[in-house]
Amino acid sequence: MVEKININKVKSNTSNPRFIKDVKFAKLVSSIKSFPEMLEKRPIVVDEDLVVLGGNMRLKACKEAGLKEVFIDIAEGWTEKQKQEFIIKDNVGFGEWNWDMLANEWDTEELESWGMDIWVPEVEEEPKELKDLSEELKDTYEVIIECKNDGEQEEVYNKLIKEGYICRVLTL
Repeated sequence: MVEKININKVKSNTSNPRFIKDVKFAKLVSSIKSFPEMLEKRPIVVDEDLVVLGGNMRLKACKEAGLKEVFIDIAEGWTEKQKQEFIIKDNVGFGEWNWDMLANEWDTEELESWGMDIWVPEVEEEPKELKDLSEELKDTYEVIIECKNDGEQEEVYNKLIKEGYICRVLTL
């Protein structure tokens, strides 16, 4: 259940591996100042002790924006394992942007002001001097698994992570 409480009652999660620095954080603060109503629809998820599970950077940005209250959603009865899993899954991005649609149907300046990083093609420079890196390379062994859809991809990823494999998600 979503409720509004004093911002000082909510505790940042020091174990959260995500962070936002500098310009991106400033964009988040600006976004919250200009449209605080969105926070009710995207509350900060906390455990029963009011420690943040999802929304650590939003909480920090809300404080920076001067808000006195925030919306929270309490995850009641979750195990420590479930809390850890949520912290990671809440920050994993499975989707991709349709850059053509964004460029042609959206105001890119507005998107940027909302905190989105706009893709700008990089200009390649001519290499000054080629260096042999073969001694610095280490052996890696990879398996590529083709999935039918993003749901199956997420399921396979989660199974492999639970078995202790180092995984990364690629959508081609």
